[in-house]
Amino acid sequence: METHSSLEVRLEMLIVGAKMTNVTPIGLWGFDSAHAPGAFECSNIRTMIPFSVLDLSPITQGGDATLSFRCSLDLAQHAENWGYQRYWLAEHHGMPGIASAATSILVGHVAGGTKKIRVGAGGIMLPNHSPLVIAEQFGTLASLYPGRIDLGLGRAPGSDQTTARALRRNLSSDSDEFPQDVMELMDYFSADSKNPVRAVPGQGLAIPVWILGSSTFGAQLAAALGLPYAFASHFAPQQMMQAIAIYRANFRHSARLTKPYVMLGFNIFAADTDEEAVFRASSWQQAFVNLRSGRPGRLPPPMTDYLQRVGPGERALLDSVLSCAALGSPETVRQQLEAFIAHTGADELMITSQIFEHAARLRSYEITAEIFSESLTTTA
Repeated sequence: METHSSLEVRLEMLIVGAKMTNVTPIGLWGFDSAHAPGAFECSNIRTMIPFSVLDLSPITQGGDATLSFRCSLDLAQHAENWGYQRYWLAEHHGMPGIASAATSILVGHVAGGTKKIRVGAGGIMLPNHSPLVIAEQFGTLASLYPGRIDLGLGRAPGSDQTTARALRRNLSSDSDEFPQDVMELMDYFSADSKNPVRAVPGQGLAIPVWILGSSTFGAQLAAALGLPYAFASHFAPQQMMQAIAIYRANFRHSARLTKPYVMLGFNIFAADTDEEAVFRASSWQQAFVNLRSGRPGRLPPPMTDYLQRVGPGERALLDSVLSCAALGSPETVRQQLEAFIAHTGADELMITSQIFEHAARLRSYEITAEIFSESLTTTA
């Protein structure tokens, strides 16, 4: 068993490396799968891949946060009935089109309106918070909804620097201290915490902790701590394959997880026809271009032939993120999903679907659930 001090040494090396360089040697590739906390248990020769929901609680043009929260709960209730494994909400601040800023409150809202689906944060941006406060918040959630709460942790601010300053009152919080903050947070959940401060509720609760990332840093940290890893390939796929390889090659088993477990973000826009799916996806495409161009706004209505209207720079942005997306009819989406899973060896997919009309968004998630439930499998 690795000692606490040796783990701290490896984390210190990771922090120093993050400050000096972004280059990390890539180890051997592997596709070992494992059952994450709350994952399906299957003994057949072929194992269904768990599929989950990532919800940004989008605020649409003409809508408001009240409508967004109502739609989020409705989607969660449908997702539970359709067999989705977990329902995660993401922390963002100062975004006109995203309502999930008070993430832990919204997690409680969704958990209270559902019965069995796992609900969690994908994720909490830990540099914005005291680890003790997050331990208490999620200790409270886990006490209210035992065995159903997940905690995903990221090190990005989830906002611009001005908003980050308003959140923290100052910027003395250093994202390079993220590994120590994660360890402090997990210690608060421990039954034999070494910290003289106690998280009440929180201490002794087995709350699954995930590391989130969109670069290789999170992969290294998740591997060092023996935690499941969720990669934000749905909006930043550039380092996806490198991060997966680093995580699996360097994974150290822990009391929380014995084998590496990778969940990948994936955009799906499914409809009854290819043409309708392409049309529905244009809302997300507009919002993505607006965000990356410094014009964040509410989720706009769909637009016919949107891709034909954008310039080469915007098209390059979309082509990159579309590498982790499936658009089309059920059969088209099925083929794209199978190709993505075969390419990445993902253990689980976290599906996001930024569609303007709520009924069409529900239909996209319903089609996706039917694909997974009927025949989308990988060799165990």
